[in-house]
Amino acid sequence: MKLSPKFKIGIIIILLIALFAILNLTPAKKETKNFFYLISSPVQKTFWRAGMETSDFFEMISEMKNLKKENEELKLRIQELISENISLKELKKENEILRQALKIGLQEEFKLEFSQVTGIDISGDTILINKGLKDGVSKDLSVITEQKTLVGRISEVYKNFSKVQLITYKGISFAAEIEDYNQGTPILGEMKGKGNLKLFLDRLPQEREIKKGDIVITTALGGIFPKGLLVGEIQEIFKSDIEPWQQAEVKPAFDIKELETLFIILEF
Repeated sequence: MKLSPKFKIGIIIILLIALFAILNLTPAKKETKNFFYLISSPVQKTFWRAGMETSDFFEMISEMKNLKKENEELKLRIQELISENISLKELKKENEILRQALKIGLQEEFKLEFSQVTGIDISGDTILINKGLKDGVSKDLSVITEQKTLVGRISEVYKNFSKVQLITYKGISFAAEIEDYNQGTPILGEMKGKGNLKLFLDRLPQEREIKKGDIVITTALGGIFPKGLLVGEIQEIFKSDIEPWQQAEVKPAFDIKELETLFIILEF
């Protein structure tokens, strides 16, 4: 049977290894060992270099794994720092809002719960906030900004969240008034939500003068909302000689696109 070259090389390598082992374990003469070491030096060098290169290769793989692990840990740390930075910015903003509320006396006038807007449905005139039953929130509570601007009322309450109907929500109605500094008595009317972020002030007396830019606030009548909350300003007046009342379109005082943080009035 003819042996393959690879098989022959393998046998030679095994024999050389066995020979080196015998020389190391037996008390052969130094001259004999020296002779065999001399003639086998090229082979030993080849095996040694091959072993070193193999060792370097596996060491490189190990270092690459360590670098990958360190890189992943570094990425996680960067994400943690970014998250901490965002939290600090939010906390700073929350403190500024609370200071603003304290400055205008909101916390002295009402018992408040701070909340953040988590969702907006402009087409439905509703928003979602991150406070619910666990925070003492209940249905029909008023929701305002730190500037004492009326935004809406709680319509649905869940454990951790609540839905707020904006004052522009179709079907909402409440008493409101226009301050009349000339006559000294306010002009009373009924505020109605028309949907699509639109408000109308209805049932305004025909004989009272109403101007564009007049400020509208809530009244104590009806008990739906606390008195004195800013609702908006008169945008357009509709008056007819055959109608007993005049109407006005009101521009809401809040900007839906800027609603981020709100206060829920728990008690007033």
